[in-house]
Order: sequence, then structure tokens, then C-alpha cells
Amino acid sequence: MSCPSLRIRDVNKLKVKVQSGELAENVSKIIEPQFVDMIDMSEVQDEFSAVITKALITLVNGIETKFDAEMAAMTRVPWGTLESVGDQSEYVNSINMIFISIPVLGSLLSPIYFQFFLDKLASSLGPRFYLNIFKCKQISETGAQQMLLDTQAVKTILLDIPSLGKQTSGASSYSKFVNREMSKAEALLKVILSPVDSVADTYCALLPEGTAAEFQRILDLKGLKRTDQQSILDDYNKRGARTTQPSFNSVMPAVSSTSIAPVLSSPAAPGIILSGEEVLARAAAFGRGFSATGFKKFLALTEAAKDQKDGTLRKFFVG
Repeated sequence: MSCPSLRIRDVNKLKVKVQSGELAENVSKIIEPQFVDMIDMSEVQDEFSAVITKALITLVNGIETKFDAEMAAMTRVPWGTLESVGDQSEYVNSINMIFISIPVLGSLLSPIYFQFFLDKLASSLGPRFYLNIFKCKQISETGAQQMLLDTQAVKTILLDIPSLGKQTSGASSYSKFVNREMSKAEALLKVILSPVDSVADTYCALLPEGTAAEFQRILDLKGLKRTDQQSILDDYNKRGARTTQPSFNSVMPAVSSTSIAPVLSSPAAPGIILSGEEVLARAAAFGRGFSATGFKKFLALTEAAKDQKDGTLRKFFVG
């Protein structure tokens, strides 16, 4: 007895069903009845989901690469010698161009995968921008005003991504996170703009989670000599400021591949990485083809996606 062959047009119809977990059910409908019990697509579905996750991470990595290039351009602007505030800077215009392919992605990705894509962007780009301010050289008052204008423009660009993709129904968590992270950058610039005699008060009020080392770097950005900083630092330290390592020295983590895109049945808070146990728990809701054994293998497969930056989908963002 031989297994019947499937018609090519039937197989092509089934391809679109794989990501929704319906492949096995659809094969069962077109195969001869005696072979139905032999259909088990769990491993195929798990591996297919791992490929999807890797592809989404590659897309995010592509955007990060171009975004980092513009962040480097931002540090080359002579912020300490700007004479006037004008329109948004050229690097902001270039950031806007990074996202011209978002409408294409929005049309290709299902809502659950687009949400996963948005969450990864939110947890990456906002913090990157904040930390990049510390990489700049001296920032004058005029320079800080211009950078504040640029920051507001970048925030608007990032907030518009869901609309560009025409997928706004699950974008609330993304927008909330972008607003929070970019507001931190705006607060940082307001600290830099504050008078020297009130800079410590302003920093504590606007960035209460800040550190002494970060505060000292702000004084450097304001152009204060180290000898002139001591009294201000003493005043800050009297407030019981934390002395943990500054966030601007932190290394931005790579986008994690252990957060599995296909199991995000509802929008998760951006930047929250699910543990293996949480993934397995959520997988139970997907029924057939998402067994615990399969997902353990899935987790192992997607671990290999970490730092993967090649793939055909990357052409959307990397020239």
C-alpha cells in the first residue's frame, strides 16, 4: 500500500495555513481516510515557527544596523557650537527613510508576527537613542534645544510605524514603551538645559533612577571642568544617589531569539523575554502540533537564531 500523492495546487493552498497551525488538519481533509491517523506535523510546525522567529529577528537586526549608523552620524554633529535651532537634523531624515519598507512588511506579516516585530523594535531603538546622547561630545544650550527637537521628531517617526504597516489594533503596548523610552531622552536633554545651580535638582526630579556616574557624564556634556563639578557632585551625593554602574556604559543586548514569535497569543509588553517554562505554558493553548516536547526542540532551534543577520528578508532593510 502506498501513500497517495497530493496535487501541487493542493500543496500550494496548504502553505498559507502552516503558520496558523492548520497544516495537519488540512492535509487530513485531502488525504485518503486510512492515512489520517498517520498525519503528525508537530515537528514541522515547530521548525517552521523557528524559521519565522529567525526571519523576524533578522528584520529587526537589519533596522538596528541602519539605526546605529544614524546614531553615529548624530554623535558627529557639532552640538557644542551650534548657533541656532533649525529644522530637524539630517540624521533624523535618514532615520525616517529606514522605515520606508514598513508598509511592505505590514502587508506580509500576520498581526501576531507584526506585533512581535514591533515589540522587538520598541525594546531596542528607544534605549539605543537614550544611550547615544551620552556618546556625544559637549552639548551647548542651543545644541540641547536642537537635539530636543530632533528627539521629538524621532519619537513621532517611531510611533508612526504601526500606522505605516496598517496594523494598529495591537500597537498600544508598543506605543507606551516608545513614549516611555523617548520621554527619558527628552528628560535627559532638559537636565542638560537646566542651569548649573539647579542641575542636580532637575536630574533627581526628571530621572530618579539615574546614577552618580551618569550624572557626572551629564556635567561633562554641559562642558563643566572636573574641578568645577565636585561641589555639584557632592550636592548630588548628599541626596542618597545610587552608585551603581551607569546605564550609558551598558552594552545593548542582542535581540533575543528565545522570545518565540508564534506563541505571542496576545500582545506582550515590549522587551519582556519569555522563559522556556512560560513559552511551554502558552504553547498549551495552541492544541495540536504544539506539544511540550516539540517546543523544547523549538527552543533549542531558535537559540541558534541568536545574532543571525543573514537571510533573504533582510533585503527590506539592509542595502
